[in-house]
Amino acid sequence: MRKYKILWADDEIDLLKPHILFLNKKGYEVEPVNSGADALEKIAEDSYDLVFLDENMPGLTGLETLTQIKSTLPNLPVVMITKSEEENIMEEAIGAKIADYLIKPLNPNQILLSIKKILDNKRLVSEHTNQSYQQDFTNISLAVNEDLDFNEWIEVYKKMVFWELEIDKTSEKDMAEVLNMQKEGANAEFTKYIINNYESWLNDADVPKPLLSHQLMKKEVFPKLTGEKPVFFFVIDNLRFDQWELLEPIIGEYFNIESKNPAFAILPTTTAYARNAIFSGMMPSDMAKYHSDLWVDEIEEEGKNNFEEEFLARQLKKNNLDIKFSYHKIVHKNQGKQLLANFNNLFNNDLNAIVYNFVDMLSHARTDMKMIRELAPDESAYRSLTNSWFLHSTLFEALKILSQKDVHVVVTTDHGTIRVKRPVKIVGDKNTNTNLRFKVGKNLNFKKSDNVFVSRNPDSLFLPKVNVSSSYVFATNDDFFAYPNNYNYYVNYYKDTFQHGGISLEEMILPVVHLQPKNT
Repeated sequence: MRKYKILWADDEIDLLKPHILFLNKKGYEVEPVNSGADALEKIAEDSYDLVFLDENMPGLTGLETLTQIKSTLPNLPVVMITKSEEENIMEEAIGAKIADYLIKPLNPNQILLSIKKILDNKRLVSEHTNQSYQQDFTNISLAVNEDLDFNEWIEVYKKMVFWELEIDKTSEKDMAEVLNMQKEGANAEFTKYIINNYESWLNDADVPKPLLSHQLMKKEVFPKLTGEKPVFFFVIDNLRFDQWELLEPIIGEYFNIESKNPAFAILPTTTAYARNAIFSGMMPSDMAKYHSDLWVDEIEEEGKNNFEEEFLARQLKKNNLDIKFSYHKIVHKNQGKQLLANFNNLFNNDLNAIVYNFVDMLSHARTDMKMIRELAPDESAYRSLTNSWFLHSTLFEALKILSQKDVHVVVTTDHGTIRVKRPVKIVGDKNTNTNLRFKVGKNLNFKKSDNVFVSRNPDSLFLPKVNVSSSYVFATNDDFFAYPNNYNYYVNYYKDTFQHGGISLEEMILPVVHLQPKNT
C-alpha cells in the first residue's frame, strides 16, 4: 500500500507533534504548516492526499483557506478542525464540501478514523464486500439448486441484485466475474422452473402463482381508487429490477416506500404483449379474441401499443370503476415538458396512468447507435446511464411535484432486458417476427440441442395464433436468435446488446412499488 501524504495547517502546530508522530508510525507522511497562506503555498508546490485545516487561524482563516483550496482542487479532501461548535461555522464548512469535521481537543483514534474513512474507504469497502459476497456465494448456489417456488426465486434474484450493486461500489470489482457466472447458472435453473410451471400458472386455478402482468392493475392499482386521493400509475418501460434498486435511494429522499412486491412479466416479455396485458387486464389471446379492433398481430406493420388508453378504459369499465382517468405516453422530452406544464390538471382525476418509454428507447439505441454502445458496454454502465437519465428526466420532476401532494404513487414496468451473448441459429418463413428473444411463426427450425422453450400449442399459454400451425419459440438464459443468412454480421451486430422477449430473471421479475409522499 502506498504512503499517503497529509498536509496539516494549524497556527499551534507544535502542540500537535504527538498526533503527527502517531500518524507517522501508522505509515502516513504528514507535512506541518503554521498558516493558511503556508498551506496554499505547499499545495501549489506539491500534491497531497488529504488536508487537515484548523478553522481559527490568524490571517487567512480555515474557511477562507478552504474556499481557495476548493477553487483550484475541488476533489482534494479537506478535514476542518475547530474548537467551536457553532452551527453556522459547521454549515459553512459542510457547504464548502469538506470531507469531515473534527472538534478539539483531538484524540489519536478520532484522527485515524477520519483518515481511514476518507483515504482507505474504497479499499476497506472492497475488501469487506468481497469477503461478504464470498460467504454468501455458497448460500446462493445451494438455494439455486433447490426446488424453489416463485417467492424464493424472487428472493434469490433480489440477493444477486444486491451484490451486483455492492460490487459496483468497489474499486477493483474483483468478484464481478464470479457473480456473473453465478447469475448465468441461476438463469439456467430459473429457465427450467419457468418451463415446468408457467403453463400451470395460467391454467390451474389452484396452483400458487406470482402476480402476473394481466393482474397487475386489478390487484395493485384498483384497490387504491377509493376516491380519497388521486392515484398516479407510472409504467417505466423496460426497467429492470436492478435499475429500480439504483433509483430507489434517490426517490426515497421524497417518498416513503410503502411496499415493494415484485411481479412476473408474461411471455413474451415484450411491450406488445406484457404492457398491453397490464392495461387490458387480459392475456394476449383474450385481447385478440375480445378486443380484435385493438389487438395488432405480429405480422402486421402497425404499432403494437397504440391502443393502451382504450384498453385501460375497457378494463376500468369491466371492473365497474366509473372514474375520471387520464393516460399519457412520454416518448420525447418535449412530451414530458408538456405533461409538466399541465400537471395541475391531473389532480382532478382519480387515476393518472403515465408511460415513460425512455428506458426502452435506450436499450434499442444501444443496439443501433455506436455511441450508446460505447457508453453502456455492460450491466454496470447500463445502470449508470439509466441513473443519469432519471436525474435529468421529466419523470423525476413529476415525482418531486407529487412528493408535495396528498397522492398515492405506484411505479412498475412491463418487462426487463438481458445482455445477450450466445447466438442460436433459427430458420423461419418470411412472416416470422424480428424479435431476437422470441419467434412466432410456422415451420420454425432449430437444433434440438439448443436450450429453447417451444410452445406448439399457443392456446395453452394464452397466446394468439397468426395461423393454424403457429408456434412460439423463446430464447433462454443470455441466448439470442440469429438467421443463417449473413450470420456472422448479424451475430457481431447484436452480441452484447440488451434485448427482451425471452425467459430470464432480468426480463421476468419486475418491481411493483407503492410510494407515499414524505412531505404530506
